[in-house]
Amino acid sequence: MDTPAAVRGQHVQSNGVALAVVTAIFFMWGFLTCLNDILIPHLKAAFALTWVQAMLVQFTFFGAYFLMSLPAGRLVAAVGYKRGIVAGLAIAGVGALLFWPAAQAHVYGLFLGALFVLATGITVLQVAANPYVALLGPEQTSSSRLTLAQSMNALGTTIAPLFGGLLILSAAPRTADELALLPQAEALAYRAAEAQSVQLPYFGLAVALFVLAVAIWMFRLPAIPGVEGAAATGSGRLRDALRHRHLRYGVLAIFFYVGAEVSIGSVLVNFLSMPGIGEGLTEQEATRYVSLYWGGALVGRLLGAALLTRLDPRRMLGVFALIVIALLTATMLGSGNLAKWSVVSIGLFNSIMFPTIFALAIARLGTLTGQASSLLVMAIVGGAVIPLAMGWLADHHGLQVSFLLPMLCYLFIAFYAWRGSRHSH
Repeated sequence: MDTPAAVRGQHVQSNGVALAVVTAIFFMWGFLTCLNDILIPHLKAAFALTWVQAMLVQFTFFGAYFLMSLPAGRLVAAVGYKRGIVAGLAIAGVGALLFWPAAQAHVYGLFLGALFVLATGITVLQVAANPYVALLGPEQTSSSRLTLAQSMNALGTTIAPLFGGLLILSAAPRTADELALLPQAEALAYRAAEAQSVQLPYFGLAVALFVLAVAIWMFRLPAIPGVEGAAATGSGRLRDALRHRHLRYGVLAIFFYVGAEVSIGSVLVNFLSMPGIGEGLTEQEATRYVSLYWGGALVGRLLGAALLTRLDPRRMLGVFALIVIALLTATMLGSGNLAKWSVVSIGLFNSIMFPTIFALAIARLGTLTGQASSLLVMAIVGGAVIPLAMGWLADHHGLQVSFLLPMLCYLFIAFYAWRGSRHSH
């Protein structure tokens, strides 16, 4: 007969193995999300788009979070965390496959449709995996645990720009003026070839997603007692969850954080290749700095996972938000290496923000955790709205001035850290 200590030891070991398995999910959705930063300049050139039109990539991708998070929450509540993760991987795999016919038809709208399906799958993964990791252990270390899992997300975002630069932006881009000088047939052929260069990369990603779905299906993930069953019966409603002040402000904090992070990442390739900033960098060379931007998030999350076991998560979040505001000021007002390294350094201080906000927002919610998770994932729609607004600012006032918008977002995150995350009584 097992002693209580032996049972606790087996439980901890089981949770540790489950955490290691689920981190592979974080890697995949980080990789797929960050690949949009490469897709935007690529499709902008292939279809001769304005900034607002190009930002429809992020609008469509993150708009799926808003439209599909509540259905995703109901799906996860009905089938459980494990089956929800498998379903999310399978849906994302279908979306990646749809890039093939979209590229073959050379229709921008079909690319956006494929992105919507892909993002729907990632929405299901977010709804299932984030609370699962946060609840897979003591509440006091949930921020640290989620930050550690999110470090694999950051690893995916670090590798994705290098992957995209090698396989998608490998051809020397041609400007609109250069294409205007070519015969019409040759210009159309160039744009068709540019669109089709995404086929093999996304086909490979589809295969990887399906393989990962099968692997998760075959693995035994431990259930979360007292939460998973309650979510499945539908106890607790969205309005009940929203009565908690720290969740209401947390939803807004996620909205502004994701919007700011995605906006900055979306324009990095073009910003770093601007005259006076990147000193003659090509778009493909600029992807290395995009990788450094996301690599900073990886380093920050690995360090943050350790620091958050010892330091107050709210204080760390507030200090990091203020540092990012200072870096954005230098990006807007500076030039050359100052502007370049200021904007790249933002990734390091973005590192702990999403997992810390998420963990603070779902703290002490018990059976309402599932509903709270759906609301927080729904708030990721900030990645659709704010980049579109930043694109409008870039079209009308210049790319460098448009960094003012994410700066305002980080001001709200600083407020959430110091005041908004406090629990209501």
